[in-house]
Amino acid sequence: MSRFFYGGGSDSDSESSSSDEELYSDREEAEEQSEEESSEDDDSEAESSDEEDGKTGANRFMKNASESEESEDEERVTVVKSAKDKRLDELESTVKLIENAEKINDWAVISTEFDKLNRQIVKVAQAGPTPRIYVKTVADLEELVNETVAKQKSSNKKMNASNAKGFNAVKQRIKKNNKDYAAQIEKYKQNKDGYMDAKEEVVRPAAAAAPRLTTKIERVEAPVLEAGADDGFATVGRGGKTLQYTPESILKHLRVIVESRGKKNTDRLEQIRTMEKLLEVSQTPYQRIRVYLTLISTRFDLTSSSTSNYMAVDQWKLAEQEFATLLSVLENNRDHVVTEGAEEWEDDEKQPTVVPGEVLHISGSIVSYVERLDDELTRSLQHIDPHTAEYIDRLSDEKQLYTNLVRTQTYVEGLTQAEKSDPRQDSLNRVVMRRLEHIYFKPSQVVTILEEATWKALPSELDTKITPRANTGDVTNLVQVLCNYLFKHSDGIIRARAMLSQIYFLALHDQYYRSRDLMLMSHLTENISNFDVSTQILFNRTLVQIGLCAFRAGLVYEAQITLSEVCGSGRQKELLAQGIILQRYSTVSPEQERLERQRQLPFHMHINLELLECIYLTSSMFLEVPLMAQTSSSPEMKRRIISKTFRRMLDYNERQVFTGPAENTRDGVIMSAKFLAAGDWKKAAEMLNSIKIWDLMPQPDKIKEMLSQQIQEEGLRTYLFTYAPFYDSLSLTSLATMFELPEKKIQAIISRMISHEELAAALDQVNDAIVFRKGVELSRLQSQIVTLADKSMNLLESNEKTLEQRTQGMANAFQRDQGAGARGGRGRGGGGQARGGPRFPGGQQGRRPGGQQFGGGALGGAIKA
Repeated sequence: MSRFFYGGGSDSDSESSSSDEELYSDREEAEEQSEEESSEDDDSEAESSDEEDGKTGANRFMKNASESEESEDEERVTVVKSAKDKRLDELESTVKLIENAEKINDWAVISTEFDKLNRQIVKVAQAGPTPRIYVKTVADLEELVNETVAKQKSSNKKMNASNAKGFNAVKQRIKKNNKDYAAQIEKYKQNKDGYMDAKEEVVRPAAAAAPRLTTKIERVEAPVLEAGADDGFATVGRGGKTLQYTPESILKHLRVIVESRGKKNTDRLEQIRTMEKLLEVSQTPYQRIRVYLTLISTRFDLTSSSTSNYMAVDQWKLAEQEFATLLSVLENNRDHVVTEGAEEWEDDEKQPTVVPGEVLHISGSIVSYVERLDDELTRSLQHIDPHTAEYIDRLSDEKQLYTNLVRTQTYVEGLTQAEKSDPRQDSLNRVVMRRLEHIYFKPSQVVTILEEATWKALPSELDTKITPRANTGDVTNLVQVLCNYLFKHSDGIIRARAMLSQIYFLALHDQYYRSRDLMLMSHLTENISNFDVSTQILFNRTLVQIGLCAFRAGLVYEAQITLSEVCGSGRQKELLAQGIILQRYSTVSPEQERLERQRQLPFHMHINLELLECIYLTSSMFLEVPLMAQTSSSPEMKRRIISKTFRRMLDYNERQVFTGPAENTRDGVIMSAKFLAAGDWKKAAEMLNSIKIWDLMPQPDKIKEMLSQQIQEEGLRTYLFTYAPFYDSLSLTSLATMFELPEKKIQAIISRMISHEELAAALDQVNDAIVFRKGVELSRLQSQIVTLADKSMNLLESNEKTLEQRTQGMANAFQRDQGAGARGGRGRGGGGQARGGPRFPGGQQGRRPGGQQFGGGALGGAIKA
C-alpha cells in the first residue's frame, strides 16, 4: 500500500504503485528542469499546481469516486506547462510577429523582434537542439533582405527613416547570425517542406543512476592530486563548455573578445590571459598579427576601466614589447599589411590565404598604437612626482618609445613609397611629427646620444630615406630635414607645429636672428588664435625661448619686448602649461579643470619660471631706469612705463620702511635697479652678478660679463639723462674714467642717443667733449597738445589691434598697401612709433640697442627697414 493512501481508498495496490512511480518521474523531470530554469519559473509552476483546490502531493492526481464526469473534465482543462514549453511558445509568437511584419515590409518591427528572437533562442538552445522554426525564420529573413536590396538597386526607391534604420540593422546582423546555423539553413533550403515536417531531434543528457530520496547523505572525499598534476582538467567557459585553444579556433576567440569591448563587467585581465594562450598556439603570421592587434587594444582598455588616469607601468611595458614584436612580424612578412580602412575578415571558420605576389590587408592602425603609447607615457609622467627617483626611471622608458617611433616611421614610409596612398601619407606625417616633438626641446648633445642608441637597437637592415642612418650625427640637420618634410607634405596644425618646433630648436641653440625671421615669415602671430590650445601653448613656449635667446645674445630690448606678453600677464604657469592657478572666485568647472590638467607638460619639458622672471625683470631694469631718469628731468613730459610689472615691484620696495638684504631673485634685481638709479653702477653689477640663478644658464661667466657691460652702458645713459640740465659741456675723458669704458664706446653711445633725439647735445671732437643744448621749455598749451597726441596714438593702436583680431590680419595688409607714410612714417628716424616700444613727444622713438629697428606685437609684427 502506497504511503500516499489513507483509509477508505478504492484503488488497488497496482494502481497505487503506478501513481507513485508517475509522481517520482514527474519530480525527477521537474528537478532536472529547475537546474536550467530561473527561480521565478519554478515558483510560478509550484503556485499554479499546488494551490489549485487546496490539493497537494498525490491528491492532485487522484479522482474522488463521488465526483461526476463533468467535474473531471473541468479539472482537466487546467494545463501546467514547463518552462521549456513556455519559451517555445514565446519563440513562436515572436516568429509570428516577424512574419506579419514581413508581409507589410515593416523593418522597424522586424529589427526589434529579430533582436528579441536572438535573445530567446539562447535560452531555448540550452535545453535542447535549435528549433526548426527558428532556422526557417532566419533563412527566410535573409532571403527577404537580399530581395529588398535588389529591389532598391533597380527601383532607386528610398525607405522612410525608421524603416531604413531597421533594415540596415537587420542587414548588418543577419549574415553574421546565420553563419552559426549554416548547415541547418542549407538543409532547409534543399527541402523546405520536408525539413519542417521532420520531427525535432531531442537529445537529453543521461540521468545519474542514484536514488533521489535518501535519509542519509554520504560524503565522498575527493582524491588528492599531486602538485602540478593537471591531467584531465580543462578551462571551462560560460555555460560549462570547455574552451579549446587551437589554431583553428583563434579567430572565434578573438571575435568574442572584440564583441565584448565596451561592455560592463568584462574581465579584461582574463581576456589578456586568453590571448597570451592564443599566441602560443598561433602558427601563421596572420594569426599572430590579429592576436597582437587585439591584445594591445585590450591592454589600452585597462586604463579606461580603472580608477587611475594613466596606464599602469607594467602594462605599458608589456604593450610596448608586444608592439615591437608586432612590428618585427610585419617587417618579416611584407605580404601582410596593417592599414586603416581595410575590410575585416568575416569568416571565422576559414582563415585567409595569401596568394604569391599579392598583399593581404588587415584592418588596424600601427600609428594609432604608437601615438597611444606616447600619450600614456606623457600622462604617466604628469602624475609622478618629478623630484623622485621614480620619475627618472619612468623617463628612461622614452628611449624604447623613441625607438618604436623611428621603427614605425620606416615601416609606414615603405608602404607610402610603394603605393603612394594619401591616408598612409597622413599616417607618416603623424609619426614624423611625434618624432620631432621628442627632440625639438632637447640640447643637441642629448639628441645625439638618443639617436645613436636608437639606431643601435634597430635591425641593421632597417633604414629610412627621410633621415638616413648615416646622418645621425648632425642634429641640426636632422631637425631641419624633419621640418622640411612636414612643410612639403602636410598642412594645417601639423605644419604649424613643425614650424614652431624648428623655431624653438633654433632659439635653444642661440640662433636668434634665424629663429626670429622664421617666426615673422610664418605669420603665426596673426593666426595663432585659430589653432587648438596645445598649439597655442607651443607658440607661447617658442616665444619665450626666442626671448631667452635674445637675452643670451645681449639684445636686451628685443628680449624685454618678446617676453612682455607672457611675463607681463602674471599667468606664466597657465600660458606655458606648467601649472594651474586656482583663484578664489574662479568659475572654472571641474570638466574644464580636468582638461587643463591633461594639457600640462611633463616636468622635463618645463622652462624655469624663476629664471624667466629674472631675465624679464633684468631686461626691464635696463630699459626702465634710464627712462625714469629721462622723464624726471622733463616735468612737462608724461610719466611713461615700459614694464608695469617692474614698476609695481619697484614702488612696493620703495614704500617699505625697512629693506633688508636681498633674499630671493626678485629682490636682487630690484636692489640692483636702485643702485643703478643712484649712479653706483659697481654695486649694481656686483648685486646682479651675485644672483645664483645665472649658473643655470649655459656659459654663466659669459652671461655675467654681458650683464656688467650692460650695467656700465645703462649707468652712463642714466647719468647723462639725470645731469644733462646742469651741464653746459662734459669731458669724454671724465666719463671714460668714471664708467671704465673706452672713449670710442662712449662716443658711440652718445652718438646713438643724439641720433634718436633722446639727448639734446653735440659732440665736440676737437676738445673730446659733449656740448649740451638748453632746450626751450614747452608752454602749457604745448604740453597739452603733446599729451593729446600721445593719447590719440594709443587709441589708434588699440583700435588697430582689435581690428586685426577680428579680421585676422586684414589690417596689416591694408597698412602695407597704404605705405609707411600712412601713420606718419615707420622708417628709421621718422616721426612714427614702433608698436610696443616707448614713445616720446616730437617724433622721438624708443631706444634700439645696436640700431635694431624691431618691435611691435609679440615679436614686432615685422622688421622695420
